[in-house]
Parts: sequence; C-alpha cells; structure tokens
Amino acid sequence: MEEDIVEPTKLDATRRRFLGRLGGVSAGLALSPWRPAQAEELRATRSCSERDDLTPRQMEGPYFKPRSPQRNSLLDPAVTGSKIVVAGLVLSTRCEPLPGVLLDFWQCDDSGDYDNSGFRLRGHQFTDAAGRYRLETIVPGLYPGRTRHIHVKVQPPHRPVLTTQLYFPGEVRNRDDFLFREELLVALQDTEHGRTGRFDFVVVSG
Repeated sequence: MEEDIVEPTKLDATRRRFLGRLGGVSAGLALSPWRPAQAEELRATRSCSERDDLTPRQMEGPYFKPRSPQRNSLLDPAVTGSKIVVAGLVLSTRCEPLPGVLLDFWQCDDSGDYDNSGFRLRGHQFTDAAGRYRLETIVPGLYPGRTRHIHVKVQPPHRPVLTTQLYFPGEVRNRDDFLFREELLVALQDTEHGRTGRFDFVVVSG
C-alpha cells in the first residue's frame, strides 16, 4: 500500500476530521462486502506525545494460546458472523510509526465460544514498514459477564508485551462490564464496502 503517514504536527487536526466523519455511526452489525482499507483510514488519529496516551493494559483472561498461526485474516469457512476489518497504526510515544511490531489477536465466535482445542479466530501478524496492521475478522459474540471485545498482545521488537482488549461503541453491556474502558473503543464506520473499525496503539518502544 502507498498511503502516507501524517506528520506528528498534523495529528490533532487529523483526529478531529476523523471523529467528525464518525458522527452518528450506527451500532448495528449488518455488513456489505469489504475491500482493503483506504489511505485516510490509516493515518494517525490521536495525540501520542505524552505517556498518559499509552494504550491501557488489560488482563489476558483465561483463553490465550501461544503459537497462533501468522495471518491477517481470521476468516475461514467454519467462521460465521458479521464481518469487520479492524485496522490502524502502532505508534511510539513520539508519534513514530513502528514497523515489525507483533500483534497477536484472539476472540470468541459469534456464539460467545472460544476455540480452546485449535486456532479458530486466533492469529498473529506484524506491522508493515509504515507501522500499519489490518485484521479481517467477525464481530465477537457475547458471553456471561462480558461485553463484546477482542483480545490482543502488542510487542515491539525487543520490548515488553502490551496485553489489552478492544471494545465496540454503542454496546449495552459496556456500562456493566467491569473491565471496559472508553479509551479502548474501536472507532466504527459503515462504508459501501462493509464495516471497518479503527484503533491506533501507542506503546513504549525505546
């Protein structure tokens, strides 16, 4: 892909433009066919100049499995549900895009079940030279006590692992889930090509 990454001085303006485009987005889960994310979707959307902007840590939970397959898509014929593409950047606290960062994703299926015997809806990938990642998956289901969420581990080369979770706006259960944090909401957008989600991770890299 040939998208440009915005310079740090443009981050706040970009964030305002991006959030403006998301006004009034529906929380519905219907999808149309999707295609790769466009350039504007992969520009930085947040300030990352202060340590307070680090992506919050969250508990790992009981269902993590190491050695997941390397892949950008968790979709296969056995996976049903509402498709979504989640994409974004991994940035340093100096707003620098970080290449070669490991992201390991895992989630439940649309019935709220985790695959503990295999690797369905589990996979890892690495950010590209511009610090970008892109995950094709489904909107996770619900199970008792939790709202919809996707687990992820993020590790820059030779640095500690950040374990966290991503959440979805407009979910009724968000207010009752004791782990939910607004800072971890994915920015959703319905496009003519399907549903997309956007989240930029900010991590300690140096």
